[in-house]
Amino acid sequence: MLPLSMAKAGEQVMVARIGGSPEVKKHLEDLGFVVGAEVKIVSAPGDGNVIVLVKDSRLAITAEMAKKVMITM
Repeated sequence: MLPLSMAKAGEQVMVARIGGSPEVKKHLEDLGFVVGAEVKIVSAPGDGNVIVLVKDSRLAITAEMAKKVMITM
């Protein structure tokens, strides 16, 4: 497992675990980051926003939020 912030553009990954406070977990789950969800990395520019495709929706989350989403390849 590694954080979403470590994924590279073009990779298809699966959400394994969500960390953070209950409020952060709820926010990420509301966006579609639930355990077992497939996520495609559109753009992962280092310390900036991470752009992903989740359930046919393109989302941008901060690198800090991306660190809370643990993924598997």
